Amino acid sequence: MKRMTLLIASLLVSIPAFADNCDNASTQLEMNQCSAQQYQAADNKLNETWKNVLSRAQAPQQALLKKAQQTWIALRDADCEVIASGTEGGSVQPLIRNQCLSEKTEERNAWLGSMLQCEEGDLSCPLPPAQ
Repeated sequence: MKRMTLLIASLLVSIPAFADNCDNASTQLEMNQCSAQQYQAADNKLNETWKNVLSRAQAPQQALLKKAQQTWIALRDADCEVIASGTEGGSVQPLIRNQCLSEKTEERNAWLGSMLQCEEGDLSCPLPPAQ
């Protein structure tokens, strides 16, 4: 158990070093780790946008948004599994999957973010304008 804790701790400490070197990543392992970091950053941004959208939505919309988000997550994950399946078992598979997850997450973030830009009188926008 202590070994596992030390391993995890050492990996967490080394993550910032990989982040600084992502432009110069030269091994598959480094590229895979960088792509995982990029996906995590995109997911963090999405989570912030999601919180803002949810806080602006009214109760009936919140339930619909949650259902839509859960469905979107399942679709995103399934799509990225298909995309990565062409490299099944290969060392590049995590990179391909992470790139797909990042791209789709960034697209979703932009779409949700557009709902935060609603203007007064825009009936096609489900959220009330910011006050």
